Amino acid sequence: MIGEVSLYGIYVPPLLLLALLALVVSRLFNWVLARTGLYRHIWHPALFDFSLFVIVLGALVFFGSNLF
Repeated sequence: MIGEVSLYGIYVPPLLLLALLALVVSRLFNWVLARTGLYRHIWHPALFDFSLFVIVLGALVFFGSNLF
């Protein structure tokens, strides 16, 4: 994962793109948890949201490291 990705002539680091994707995926997980009512079993929702984002970002970096 060395280098940059060119988006219409603007170079961005791949980690930024993966972080944006992780944000979208973790928000979808949060929405599903809220709709199913599982959020009432979570002790600290903000800490859970942050840790979910970190886990999703780590998984995307691990599995998507060969993409860039």
